[in-house]
Amino acid sequence: MKRILIAALVIGLAGLPAFAQKEQQDRLKICGEVFREISHIPDNIPDSLIQKAVCVLVIPSVKKAAFVIGGSYGRGAITCRTGANLDGPWSAPAMYRLIEGNIGFQIGAEATDYVLLVMNEGGAKAILKGKAKLGADASAAIGPVGRTASAQTGETLDAQVLSYSRSRGAFAGISLAGANLQADDGDNEALYGKSVTPMEIVREGKVPPPASAADFLAAVGEKSATRDK
Repeated sequence: MKRILIAALVIGLAGLPAFAQKEQQDRLKICGEVFREISHIPDNIPDSLIQKAVCVLVIPSVKKAAFVIGGSYGRGAITCRTGANLDGPWSAPAMYRLIEGNIGFQIGAEATDYVLLVMNEGGAKAILKGKAKLGADASAAIGPVGRTASAQTGETLDAQVLSYSRSRGAFAGISLAGANLQADDGDNEALYGKSVTPMEIVREGKVPPPASAADFLAAVGEKSATRDK
């Protein structure tokens, strides 16, 4: 009996990494689904902005807590352009967390999908360090919507990060200034089977894209087939 219990325990422990990896794989698939769905909304993210972006970050199903001291928390992934001139394929994704704090009463708990475009290498470097506060470490602005819209004036033109949200079927640009983006080290290790930093994943190419990221990378690639240089 004792031997059976020990054997069961060993088998159970051996299966833990695979179970954990499946969680990250499923999240990457959802990132692809969310980006693809948003891409087909009539007034969506302008193609011209996606073509100019150096990174795309998707945080699906962010939850808002229904407490007096509220806040939002979600997990997703970032992919960036590769190549010396940032004109290569989209990189293997690095897993990230979005933490947004606020004070006030939240009525109910609703899920929101976020898409962030990183518009230049300065913004990418700030985020890929592993921890960045939007509006401080990387300038942020509400993303314009509509196929013919563009970031041409004021704060939007100079922003390093443009942010969008989809909640209850409504899609719009949103301000995420003050929110924190943090590398999800545990998720990255579970996904790739070893400890790797976002910079090593995205910029140094130390790991190949997992099969579960195929739809996410394809969806982003389809919207950024050409790029103004």
